[in-house]
Formats: sequence, structure tokens, C-alpha cells
Amino acid sequence: MFKRMRASTAPRKILALLTALTTALGPSISPAFAASRPSPKNTPIQHLVVIFNENISFDHYFGTYPVALNPKGEPPFHALPGTPTVNGFTNALLNFNPNLNPKNTTGATNPFRLDRSQASTADQDHDYTPEQIAFDMGAMDLFPYSVGEAGPPPSGGGIVDTPGLTMGYFDGNTVTALWNYAQKFAMSDNSYGTNFGPSTVGVINLVSGQTNGAIKTLNGTGSEVNGGDGSLTVIGDPDPLNDVCSSSTGNQAQMGSKNIGNLLNDAGVTWGAFMGGFNLSIKNPNGTTGCNRSTTSTITGVEETDYIPHHAFFQYWASTANPKHTRPASLREIGQNGPANHLYDVDDFFNAVKNGFYPAVNFLKAPGYQDGHAGYSDPIDEQRFLVKVINFLQEQPDWDSTAVVILYDDSDGWYDHQMGPIVNQSVGPADALTGPDACGSAANSLPGINPKNTHALGRCGYGPRQPLLVVSPWAKQNFVDHAVTDQTSVIHFIEDNWLGGQRIGQGSFDGIATSLSQMFDFSRERADKGRLILDRETGQPVR
Repeated sequence: MFKRMRASTAPRKILALLTALTTALGPSISPAFAASRPSPKNTPIQHLVVIFNENISFDHYFGTYPVALNPKGEPPFHALPGTPTVNGFTNALLNFNPNLNPKNTTGATNPFRLDRSQASTADQDHDYTPEQIAFDMGAMDLFPYSVGEAGPPPSGGGIVDTPGLTMGYFDGNTVTALWNYAQKFAMSDNSYGTNFGPSTVGVINLVSGQTNGAIKTLNGTGSEVNGGDGSLTVIGDPDPLNDVCSSSTGNQAQMGSKNIGNLLNDAGVTWGAFMGGFNLSIKNPNGTTGCNRSTTSTITGVEETDYIPHHAFFQYWASTANPKHTRPASLREIGQNGPANHLYDVDDFFNAVKNGFYPAVNFLKAPGYQDGHAGYSDPIDEQRFLVKVINFLQEQPDWDSTAVVILYDDSDGWYDHQMGPIVNQSVGPADALTGPDACGSAANSLPGINPKNTHALGRCGYGPRQPLLVVSPWAKQNFVDHAVTDQTSVIHFIEDNWLGGQRIGQGSFDGIATSLSQMFDFSRERADKGRLILDRETGQPVR
């Protein structure tokens, strides 16, 4: 059950909220292979690879960047001279944190470091309503109370066995690869989930910018699709409708909006979404196959399915779905129209690129145990996947025209001290940011996909702050971007680079998003060709 916010408000909370609140309004499958549009003329980037991992707040991974504790036995990290600081933990936040608030009846604590041996942690509460309650009108002081969940399994002792675990963070001795990528390339300290809420909300925003417009549901809408006032907005984690791996007893939903795949198809731009476990014909070493293909993490000890339906990028739209996980006719089909309808296994990505069939736009999702999601994955397994992909790409002849974007679907409820601007407001039964049933005013909200729905509810955002990194020979080096971006900034960059600035429309956040272009320097290619080969286990440079 959700923990509800008290009706009373304090002047300091109203002031904090007003500081952050702003208002803004912002095809059929062809059996023939489509010809790819010529290379973009605006930038040198001809290939974009989006690695979309799970459930991390900015402070959880970068709160003390670039300073690591460097205890004996953990991979050391030493920042380069001149490394810029980030909007991370100050002395006050580390020693006199607002979450010492007595309303956090258990788990009231300052932020604390989790070392590498504590990489396996419990999953925190990251639902739409509890996240808003944790923000407490901008005071950012109710994280243990609202979203905290106790304990790394089986037991960690002390504060980690309380809801105060939400205040834990890692540093460069555990998320070493990410900190090294930040040193060599560009990162943001001001990027946000487009809305509050869990994985499905994030994945739908990443590829469409519009969580309103669920046109078909199965097993009722319940709390998964309920923006209030009749707005069929996804705020939870329904599985995609008709996916053979979706839960037959749980909620399912299908969206009626457009997504970036539709626009890329119309323009003849090659693209693909590559997901761990999507190929149902493979048998894993543990004997599992089909929708039950699974892997047990050596870090968490948890067996998790490789393919998780509610993490599937384009399965929520009939026009871009591959509900039976049909295999491509050949490697030549990868990125083109065909039986697989642009949806493939992550193994297909490596095979296609190696053999010269490298789509222009690529979305990657790791197998479950490597996606970074607390509870069944962890930072070390996540690092192994990230480094595998980026090392591989740097060895390819097309590296000099490639950009990799690393970002996350939601914050998992991990503490972050920075509230983002609320560019889209909502009033509904699931909202709680400015009071019961409220995230500002419904009068200031983006429309839904139906033109008559001028104020689609259930889209309170921006949501929690999350990491975002750009790895590319054209990325600025050791650069921290302070521009406000969100998950739809990726769409915005794709639209500018390949589609002449066309936008999805229909109330999508892509129309008000800032691009990622400020994280690049296209005036000249770097002399070092932007290569940084890392060790998959330690995250440290190999060459």
C-alpha cells in the first residue's frame, strides 16, 4: 500500500517546490528490405547505440564523484587532474541530511557508502506515487519513509537492514568503469526520468515520450494504467499486450501513440532493438529455454529470466511489436523491415555489427542478471555487460562514426538530493508531489494522443535524477553537462540527426526536451580516436 502524504505543508517545502516547478507545453510490416537513408549530414554520427539499464539514481552511482575511498582490495580510482566536480554530495548532505527527519521512523540516516562486497542489494520501491511522496514537495527528506526497503540479502547488519538502505551509494571502487568512462568522455549531472514511476514508464518514454494512450488492456487496468480523470496513462509495470512471454494473469497494455521506430521506418533509416533473452530457441547452460531462459548471477545468487517483457522497448505498439519473437530471415535483415519487425536478441547485435550490418539506431537491453536492477542484478554484473559492448564497438571500423549513450529507466527509489524541474503537472489519484492527488495543476499538462484530451493526467515529471553518459570519439572529454535533459533527449537527438528535426507530436516530451548535442564536439575528431578499453571485471583501463 502507498504511504500517503500528510495534508499539512511547511513554508520551506513550498519554497523548495516553487523553485523547482515550471510549466511547459510544450505501418504495416513490409516483406521487402527498406533501403537505408544516406548518412546524416548534420554530424559525423552515423551509428547510435543506446544502452538502457535499470534502476539507478545519480547520487547512487555518482554522489561522491570524482572522489573514491580506495580501500585496500577494491579497484582503485584516481581522478585525472582538472576533473570537474558534479552536483553531488556536499558536506551538509553527507553529515546533516534532510532524511534525518524524524518522520522516517526507521532508517533515518545520512547517505553512506556501500563497498564492492555489498554490490548485491535489495530492490527499493520505485512506484509513481511513493517516489513523489519521498520528494516531499521538494524537501527530498522522506526516502526511508516512502521508498526504502531493507537489506542486502541475506543480511548486511546495521542501517542496511532498515529502509535506510535507500540512502546507500557506490563510488568509483565499485562502479569503476562508469567513472572511467566519465573521465574519458562526457556525462550529465542534470538528467532526469521523464516521469516519476517504474520501468515500463521509463521504456515507453525513451522511445515515444508519451505514456498516455493505452488503447487496449488485459486483466483490467488496476493501478498500472490509471492517470486519473479517465486518462489511460501507464504509471506502473504492465506487460506488453500479446507478447508470448507476458504474464497471462498480470496486467497487459498496448499503446496507441507513435514511437521513434515509426518515424525511422517512414524515413527509411535502419534501426533495431536488441534484448537479452529475446531469441526463444536458445538453450542456456543451465538448461532453460524459451521465455524461461535464465541466468544465475554469481554476485547476487539470484536466477533471473534473461528476457523481461515489461522492459521490452517496442513491444507496446502493434506497429513495432514482434509478439511471437520471430527470428530475422537472415543477418541481412537486421535493421531492415522483415519478419522480426526490428526486434532481436542482443546476440544478434554483435553478429550483425561484426558482419557489416550495423543499423543506424540501436537500442540495447542486457539480459536480466546484467541490467543493474537491484534485487536480481548489481553494479558488477552491469559493468561486465557495459564493458563488453563498448570494448567490442571500439574494435570495429565504424567506431569513428559511433556514439554510445548510457542511461537508465528509473531511479529504483535510491536517494538523490536534487529535484528536477516539474515541466509537466498532473492531478489524479496516484499523484502526491504537492499534496494528496496533486502534482501541481491539471491545467498545466501536455495533451494525450487523443486531440480532445488536452490535459493527459498521470505524467508528473520530470522525475528522479539519473546518470547519463555519452561515449564516442566525438564526445567532449572529461566533461560534465549541466543542461537539463531527460530520457526523451535521446529521441530528440535521433530526430535532429536523422529526421531533419521532425518530432513525434501527440503530446510527446520530445518537443520540449533538450538534445544531447552539447555533450559532443563535432569541430574535430579527437587525436586518440576516443578509445578506452577496460577490464570487464575491475573496470580499469587496459589500454
